[in-house]
Amino acid sequence: MVEVVSARVDEDTRKRMRRLKHVNWSEVVREAIKQKIIEEESRRNVDPSEIQEALKLMDIIKSKQPGFNSTEEIRKWREQRK
Repeated sequence: MVEVVSARVDEDTRKRMRRLKHVNWSEVVREAIKQKIIEEESRRNVDPSEIQEALKLMDIIKSKQPGFNSTEEIRKWREQRK
């Protein structure tokens, strides 16, 4: 079964598409959608060990650092911008 999907394009694009009558625009859209799906799905196929490593690094980064006060640091940089 084939589903129908519609898309909106601006007037100029539509005029230019009409000039290229030999192009099968439905096929162009189908291929673009398939390619986007492949790209998005490949992003999701991340090695779980990489995710665990990233989580560990995030915990280290967000942990409090002795002798560092983020509020004071932000105020210092804001004052320097003035």
